[in-house]
Parts: sequence; structure tokens; C-alpha cells
Amino acid sequence: MRVGFLGAGLIATYHSKSLRHSREDVTWVGVWDPDRARRDAFAAASGATSCGSEEEVLDGCDAVYVCTWTSEHPRLVAAAAARGLAVFCEKPLAPDLARAEELVTAVTSAGVTNQVGLVLRRSPAFGLARALVADPAAGAVMAVVFRDDQFIPIQGAYASTWRADRGRAGAGTLIEHSIHDLDIIEHIVGPVATVSARSANSHGFEGIEDVVSATLAFEGGAVGSLTSVWHDILSRPSLRRVEILCERRWIAVEGDWSGPVTWQDDDVSPRTVRDDDLLAECQRRSVPTPHPDGDFVRAVRERTPAWPDVTVALRAHRVVDAAYRSAAAGGAPVTVDPTP
Repeated sequence: MRVGFLGAGLIATYHSKSLRHSREDVTWVGVWDPDRARRDAFAAASGATSCGSEEEVLDGCDAVYVCTWTSEHPRLVAAAAARGLAVFCEKPLAPDLARAEELVTAVTSAGVTNQVGLVLRRSPAFGLARALVADPAAGAVMAVVFRDDQFIPIQGAYASTWRADRGRAGAGTLIEHSIHDLDIIEHIVGPVATVSARSANSHGFEGIEDVVSATLAFEGGAVGSLTSVWHDILSRPSLRRVEILCERRWIAVEGDWSGPVTWQDDDVSPRTVRDDDLLAECQRRSVPTPHPDGDFVRAVRERTPAWPDVTVALRAHRVVDAAYRSAAAGGAPVTVDPTP
């Protein structure tokens, strides 16, 4: 399968390495990035051709990864879909809900295989948390406490200076980073009914919030909170901590992928698993731990639906949009559009 890349930054490099690790039969045929040095470095590392235009990439591949700044996603995904190409689009789909809806229409109308980089849905740590919540022994979910922080990604390893530009990013930490969090919260607990949010801007980039605190009310009756922060502690990696309180079980997740995951039931000592023990627990509980990029390639080859697709991502955009509208209204509760 011939795979092309639009964008040659950190996330494109991650997917390229992940594809190689998947050992799928893939040929890297082309890469485009407006930064010539970065494009050439990606080409040298992957074996792809450093192309002179987006069209050269799209005309030479069977599937394309769209890993550009956010504002370019709708245009490039639509161009790929119009050619009948399978497309992997990084999150978020677009800078705002309206353009995300337009992207989804373009992809679904074309009927092409598509996948979105909401990778926490394939995380062993969050997969186990979801299984622990779904276990009848846990009882109903009562509350969720979610904290997500990283240094603002215009610096350090990310070096994504475009994330300080509202025109290219759309907004800040909520849409660019914590769209992952709202997606996985719903995947584990169920649909969010209403959101009440506040935001702050410490770095001073217009329209780019670096702190969001949101209170969530779930359709199932649970309540939750999300705090998302972009700070300047470059020595601190991107970290998440989630606590889920059920009627008869407490669950904590630290680390996006390999844990640790800890849980405790009534009259039972806490149990913690991580790394290989986490994978063994996932296997024991029949929790799938699929390879995101390998599964995308196989779905394209076998002409089967990939997951999560653009319709899944659109739901996360609806929750993000409700949070932004609430913050703009001084924290007033906003109902999330119930459309899936």
C-alpha cells in the first residue's frame, strides 16, 4: 500500500514510526511540508520522496495522513476524499464545529475509509478503565475527576509555533489537546448532557486559552470535572490523571498508555497494574489493544470501516463547542447537541 504524508512534524513522525512498527506492507511514497528542511528530514528517515506540492503526494498514494496545522485539515481531507483516497486525519478535525461538520460531510459523501487520531480509545490503560467501569460489580458511575497538563506545545519537542495562532489552531488547550479527554470520558462513562466551563489565558496569545476548567453532567446521572492546562514546565511530560468513582469501585489511571491503573472494591485492597501486567489484565478481561496505524492500513486493504472515524470525532467536537460556548457565557451551563 502506498502511503503519503501531508505534514512532516512531530505527529507525522510518530505515525510513520508506528506504521513501521506495525510491520504492515506499506511503501512511503511522498511527503509534503512547507518547511523544506523538515520535509527533507522526514523523507530521509522514512524513505518517502520529498514532494514539491500537496498534489504530488495525493496523486501518488492510496492512503494519506493529514498531519498539518488544524485549519488545513478540512481542505486537505476534502481533496483526498475527492480522489477516493483513504485518509487518516489528526485531531481535531477543524478549528471549529461548523468546519468539522463540513469535513465529515465531504468524507462520508465520498465513502472513503477514514480514521481520526483519537488514540486514547486504543490505549490499554483507558481500555482497562472502561472495562472496570462496565463491570456490573462496579455499580453506576457517580463522579469523574480528570486532570490533563502539558507544557504549551509551541516550544520544546513539539515546536508547534502555529498553536499560538488562532487562525491556524482555532483555539487553545481544550480543542488542541483535551478533545482527547472529552472523547475518552464519553467513551468510558457515556454521553455528556451539559457543560459548564471557564477558561483563562496566561500566555497572552489572542484566542488561545491555556487553562480550562469544565464541569460535566452526564446523561446517566454522573457528574465530572476536567481541568486542562498548558504551562511552561518543560521538564514535565504530558500527563493525565483520571479518577472514576463508582458505587462500589474506585479507579485511577495515570499515564496515557501503559498505566499504572489502580482500582479498589469494597473490603478489598487496591490492585495496580502497569506495562506487561496491564496487557495481561486486558487480555484476561477481553479488552482489545489494537495497533492504531496497523489497523488503519488493514482496514484500507480489506475495505472495512476504520475506527474511530470522522463521525466519532464529530461528537467530541460537539462537546468541545458546548464548553467554549459556556466559557463565553461566563460559565453558564450549555446543553450538548445530542446528535451523535
